[in-house]
Amino acid sequence: MNIKEAKQEIENAVRAYLMKDKYGRYRTETVRQRPLLMIGAPGIGKTAIMEQIALEMQIGLISYSMTHHTRQSAIGLPFIEERQYGETTFHITEYTMGEIVASIYEFMKRTGLKEGILFLDEINCVSETLTPAMLQFLQYKTFGNHPIPGGWVIVCAGNPPEYNKSVRTFDVATLDRVRKIMVEPDYDIWKEYALDRGVHPAVTSYLDVKRENFYRIENTPEGKAFATARGWEDLSEILWLYEELGIEPGEQLASQYLQDRKVSRDFAVYLALFYKYKSDYRIPEILRGKWDEGICSRASAGGFDERLSLLSLLLDAVTGDVSKIRKEEETIARLQEILQGIRHKGGDSGNYLQLLQIAAGEQAEILERELTRGLIDRKQEDIQREVILRLESFRVELAEKGFAEGKKAFSQLKKIFGALTDNMENGIDRAREEIDCLFRFVADCFGEDREMLVVLSELTARPSTAKFISEYGSDAYFKYNESMLFYQRQTDVYRQLREIREKETAE
Repeated sequence: MNIKEAKQEIENAVRAYLMKDKYGRYRTETVRQRPLLMIGAPGIGKTAIMEQIALEMQIGLISYSMTHHTRQSAIGLPFIEERQYGETTFHITEYTMGEIVASIYEFMKRTGLKEGILFLDEINCVSETLTPAMLQFLQYKTFGNHPIPGGWVIVCAGNPPEYNKSVRTFDVATLDRVRKIMVEPDYDIWKEYALDRGVHPAVTSYLDVKRENFYRIENTPEGKAFATARGWEDLSEILWLYEELGIEPGEQLASQYLQDRKVSRDFAVYLALFYKYKSDYRIPEILRGKWDEGICSRASAGGFDERLSLLSLLLDAVTGDVSKIRKEEETIARLQEILQGIRHKGGDSGNYLQLLQIAAGEQAEILERELTRGLIDRKQEDIQREVILRLESFRVELAEKGFAEGKKAFSQLKKIFGALTDNMENGIDRAREEIDCLFRFVADCFGEDREMLVVLSELTARPSTAKFISEYGSDAYFKYNESMLFYQRQTDVYRQLREIREKETAE
């Protein structure tokens, strides 16, 4: 199965294992809560989906790589305990609490979360001395004398033997105690994730056509050559940062993330062209409806890579502006709720400077609590930090204008907030115009052909643009969507484009 299907399987299992009866007991006894075992190639996204599940379910997540654990660190150190049985005294071996179990109790104490996922990565790379203890753990959820607390679901992950020399093959006794899930790379599924995460458009546009380079591991005389989903995502992150710093990335950078010489070289060539097109085509002007016949002629006459890069640049610019609007909408919605609470507390005579300061402090405490619990992602963290900054800026602006208490202070606060909403509405109008300009440009340069299908497909696939269009509409989107029978043809577009590139290369 692909990583998306694996995520759903694991989430279903966690929900089932955490179900309780009317007495508050877990419906599935601990011994019957089979751990889940994901087996998949490295860098495929196994750890990432565990973070997503914990965040979406609002439960804890504790992750461990098992490669560094010894028998002592996992099950604890032995000590002699004296016990009385009848009139006879015996000395027996007990164990201190091991690092893994102790970390769960420490996490519960620190966060207040009583349920979660214990994720043990590289489980099939444990040392030989730890193997018997792991078998006991998988069946009874116990390390040494100390059980895993109730409410913690065990998920394990490992690589197939062909990817890791230190992998141990599980025997039947072990496999009969787990729910085994085999995970395979799938570019289409990864792209959904990549578009939502804002992966660099050079990466996705390149892989749309060279999907055979998305995930590959090959034995060479120099060792293993590979490119993985993790490598592409990490490369994307550094590309964004290099752009901000004005540093030109090249093959050396690509080869540090894509450790397959052919792939890194091919991508570096594509990336150089991608940046050249970005400079030549003046993307912001096109999205303001300003392009001349020369630009259109060049675009229509350009080769496959040039046309696809241009579309990716345009789509990325639109997506970026729409994403900013989505962030601003959520920020303003939270601010509105907070300001309503401030108004209720302040009434006609309250000190609004103090109330704003208190509100900013409360929001900072909420953020700190959620970060400690690990229950907030980067996007939501950014929005919460923006809310705090805006509350502080409201207070500063009120103070500078000499307003502090009563109706006049709140009236001024409303004006400040109203300016924010006006700016957001103007941004919505600009984004709608950008989408219309995008369609007009593609129609002028390419007509209603494959390039139009790419635009329709991408706007539909990207969560931010799809939601924006569903809420605010786009006459051009619906016009071309209907005229091109998009839903019937979208699955063919990238296959057709790949065929075009292969033909151009052959010629």
